[in-house]
Amino acid sequence: MKKLPLLLIFVMAAFASSAQETEKGKNDKKEARRKKVSELIKQSEEGVLVYSRQSIFGFQFRTNGYGAFYELGRMKTNRKTNIYRIDITEIKHPKEEKLQAGGIFFGNPFVYGKINNFYQVTLGFGQQHILGQKGNKNGVAVSAIYNGGLAIGLLRPYYIEAADPNTGQSKVIKYSSADSSLFLGPTILGSGGLSKGWGEMKIKPGAFLKTALRFDYGRFNEVVSGLEIGLSGEFYASKIPQMVDQKERQFFIQGYISILFGRRK
Repeated sequence: MKKLPLLLIFVMAAFASSAQETEKGKNDKKEARRKKVSELIKQSEEGVLVYSRQSIFGFQFRTNGYGAFYELGRMKTNRKTNIYRIDITEIKHPKEEKLQAGGIFFGNPFVYGKINNFYQVTLGFGQQHILGQKGNKNGVAVSAIYNGGLAIGLLRPYYIEAADPNTGQSKVIKYSSADSSLFLGPTILGSGGLSKGWGEMKIKPGAFLKTALRFDYGRFNEVVSGLEIGLSGEFYASKIPQMVDQKERQFFIQGYISILFGRRK
């Protein structure tokens, strides 16, 4: 009977010791988190970009078109971030010129001699390297960006509406050898509208490379505000027909400027 109280005392002592160790471990973790938060606050006040993940949206204006993108970044070191990015853009041919059918106030504007609308989707992986931190909340962080990957070209036939002199009626047509004289003739009434050609798109696979400088002027570390100025190039497995009687290209290179906004965690 005497052994039972002794065993009970031993168990209670062991439990108390374990509880103290658990509490000490919790306190140590809280202290470590507190120090980490304090350090992050200090770095933020000093203008240092510190985060685990960033999500960025942007609109870009290119020398041959326009587009938008989404980028997910995961910071690996204080100066290096892995980025995963998708861009959706439209590439215009340099010879495109929008004309007004039926005068200034009548008719739909159209592009004479255009065969296809050319859209581009790029899926890429790359890195962001911070070249210079902000120095303070009102400063500007400068980063070098590079990424590359898969380029998917999408060709949507371009339709126009033209009056057929043989029937006296109008018809909506795309470019073909049978309708080439009408497609390029003087009786064009305007474009065929945005609803045409989506079910006839052709896919052109390719690859791309992109490099840029990013300027982040956001006042707060958790908010992304900035500009990106860069150069990109895409190469496709086959030539891209865009305009009648114009050289079809496989390689496209352009400059761009993007407006960025997003958040960091």
